[in-house]
Amino acid sequence: MTIQMEYEYPEPMELEYEALASQVADQVLTQEGCPYEASVSLVLTDNEEIHRVNREFRQIDRPTDVLSFPMVPFETPGDYGILEEDDSFFDLDSGELLLGDIMISVDKLRSQSQEYGHSLKREFCFLVAHSMLHLLGYDHMTPEEAKIMEEKQEQALASLGITR
Repeated sequence: MTIQMEYEYPEPMELEYEALASQVADQVLTQEGCPYEASVSLVLTDNEEIHRVNREFRQIDRPTDVLSFPMVPFETPGDYGILEEDDSFFDLDSGELLLGDIMISVDKLRSQSQEYGHSLKREFCFLVAHSMLHLLGYDHMTPEEAKIMEEKQEQALASLGITR
């Protein structure tokens, strides 16, 4: 698993975010049976930038905690069959599956960890797990979809010993 990190936040974050992101991403990929080495881009930014991107790409005029931009158009979540017929989703040099991009607002990360009463580490790992599931085709538009995503997020975090 390769995570291409960009840290755009103006202050340092008191977390080993690169190692944590890698652990969580690896766990989600293992849990979801991904048969490929994969690559993800992760940007840590502020509310202003995530607001701009949310407005531009989703037409939602407010900051959010995390945005996911999947590269693979999974018809069914975690169904890797689509990749057997199309190698355009793989990096030509490394052979890694290009899953997509994740953007996290450090401002939201900090405020939500306080609001929900858990650690910065837990909130960060939750957002990475949540976004990785989006990159694998999961969504939470219906109650049934939300339940599946919530269970998968909790399973990934629990297996890493990251609890509330």
